[in-house]
Amino acid sequence: MDIVLYALTALLYGGLAVAGWRAHRHTAVEPALAGVPTGIAPAAAPKKSPDMSAGMGHSGRALLLIALLVHGLLLHTTIFPQNAMVFGFAFALSAMFWLGAGIYWIESFFFPLDGLRLLVLPLACIASLLPLLFGGVRVLSYSAAPMFKLHFLIANIAYGLFAIAALHAVLMLMLERRLQRMRGMATRHTGNGWLTSWLDTLPPLLTLEKLLFRLIAAGFVLLTLTLVSGIAFNEQLVDRALRLDHKTVFAFLSWLMFGALLTARRISGWRGRAALRWVLASFAALLLAYVGSRFVFEVLLHRAVV
Repeated sequence: MDIVLYALTALLYGGLAVAGWRAHRHTAVEPALAGVPTGIAPAAAPKKSPDMSAGMGHSGRALLLIALLVHGLLLHTTIFPQNAMVFGFAFALSAMFWLGAGIYWIESFFFPLDGLRLLVLPLACIASLLPLLFGGVRVLSYSAAPMFKLHFLIANIAYGLFAIAALHAVLMLMLERRLQRMRGMATRHTGNGWLTSWLDTLPPLLTLEKLLFRLIAAGFVLLTLTLVSGIAFNEQLVDRALRLDHKTVFAFLSWLMFGALLTARRISGWRGRAALRWVLASFAALLLAYVGSRFVFEVLLHRAVV
């Protein structure tokens, strides 16, 4: 049963990703066929029709919803087999990109995020297959406790939000670099090829920035709840509120970094490349706590970690 779910999940994500890139490539060559060079200045370019940047249609959204439901069922059956729990860095990445794809699906109803779809779906496809290569480890019996399941759910939603926020930051850095290059060039051409046309599918920087900080604010609240519930559960389990290990240190470091970012944004309106790089650094710290430590222990050291 599991192998069928793996195959169906990868087929749905992969098919949607290929269809998205093919549609994007077809859209990108239309201006060239009409005699308009790729990468011309926005003022000189013909105005796009709404359909060119609206992202997936109703059938695409329906298929992505089916992919999310199948992937969710796959995660449940493989992480919680027969009242036990199996987990590892591959399952963590799979769950992260499942939630990331779900957040994109919700966002796509309100914003034209076709460029983000072309990035999220291939990553979700690859991540969904990773548990086949890295099986994880069996977690102790406390995984059946309601407090642990609540902690696990909140943590995964928080990490999914931050994963999409990090992808937003990457896209914004690429857009900023392109705009800076456009301002500094005397010619009308700013670049050719799929990258330029891909960036053209994205919403304006201000829209992406608004979405980015909404995601970070929601993720920060859930990360705070994750740390609080983790401390409460640890105290209930081993009569010690805080265990100072690598996972705890990086989780609190990431929490402090995201908190500082939101504070600076609220007080001084911090934005631009420095803020985006801070987002990526904060997410890197979170990855080290959540995925990196498990990868080191399971794959490099061949030791179980819980």
